[in-house]
Amino acid sequence: MNSSTQMNAGHYESMDRSHSDQEPITQNSNWMEKGASGGGSGGGKKSKWLVVGGVVGLLCLIGVGVALGVTLSKKSSSSSSSSSSSSSSSSSDPSVFDKDENLHLSFYGIAYTPAGSQLPDCGNSLDDIIKDIQIMSQLTTRVRLYGADCNQSALVLDAIAQTKVNMTVYLGNYPVSTDDDAAYDRQRDTIKEALQTYGTDHVGGITVGNEYILNYLNANGGTDANSAVGDAGAKLLIANINDTKSMLEDLSLDLKVGNADAGSYFNDLVMQQIDYGMANVHPWFANVSIDEAAGWTWQFFQWNDVELAAKFTPTPDMSIAETGWPTKSSDAGNESNGPSTASVENLNTFLDTFVCQANANGTEYFFFEFFDEEWKDVQFGGVEGWWGIFNANRTLKDGLTIPNCVLS
Repeated sequence: MNSSTQMNAGHYESMDRSHSDQEPITQNSNWMEKGASGGGSGGGKKSKWLVVGGVVGLLCLIGVGVALGVTLSKKSSSSSSSSSSSSSSSSSDPSVFDKDENLHLSFYGIAYTPAGSQLPDCGNSLDDIIKDIQIMSQLTTRVRLYGADCNQSALVLDAIAQTKVNMTVYLGNYPVSTDDDAAYDRQRDTIKEALQTYGTDHVGGITVGNEYILNYLNANGGTDANSAVGDAGAKLLIANINDTKSMLEDLSLDLKVGNADAGSYFNDLVMQQIDYGMANVHPWFANVSIDEAAGWTWQFFQWNDVELAAKFTPTPDMSIAETGWPTKSSDAGNESNGPSTASVENLNTFLDTFVCQANANGTEYFFFEFFDEEWKDVQFGGVEGWWGIFNANRTLKDGLTIPNCVLS
């Protein structure tokens, strides 16, 4: 997400039908930990989840039944909306700041866009981003950005340097296919300047494109990522990917270059050119109930992304770029995806049944998202602006509880 394209259930209909005869994940199944190889890509090996749960039932979705186990983790006490408000510093030194006992370093990663980072009205600030990094450093050691406009790459790296926290950022370049690479070139140059200024100690990679193939197919009447239409879009995207590699080579920098797209819209040509892939996997938009959402998310990711990557040598590392659950809708017509509603209670359920289980099983993911983005609500309405763990003012949403399964 985080783009002008709103996802819906149709974007998940291409789930690999060859798996329809496999045994689905049921709520009385054991989700086993991965083998010693671990990692987000799973090396093409099948993995299962570790759960504790009772028999509740069996979901049949998109020709494949998938279901969900219940929680593995103990959670901290519920916190109110007054907690985690703009993580206050006790001195003028940004590296000295108050810690919130309700926050735990339990997330593999978090999806993040600094407020005010959309053209033409850039309104972000270093002070605000420092506050964001102070809070997120209590939840995760990794964040991913989507684009580079409004100098966000440099501001985030500066904030990490000033707070002195353990944080790795995946920088992003958000190109579009209709502007003769103007957006790509503009963002590449700002990323280059940020790398020259701040170095790469806190940079995990550069992600070129977010739902580029999905958007290209929608704009050109295509549905299959590996059709002629999809390959045409891939050639444009690959040119940007290779140009980023050339930029890094010119700077004598060794960084991974990847791509993010909707979970079933990775193009084979693109996969052969990237070091890592990030898949947007949203049970909400697939009309999955909250009770099956976590298990469905993992299964969809395994079948559509991990197994796809395993076809290629070298094999791109795969992670979930976005997954989460909205907490409200701006209109009644979008407050339900069919079986479940947008609510803090249901976000709690998804946190409780996904985060610690994913950590135990070695699945790499970036939880969507840090805080609510008001510009999305203005532009798109519905649930689009309400996916944050935090409110737009950086307060933890009232009634939300952060899982307590600290990653080592």
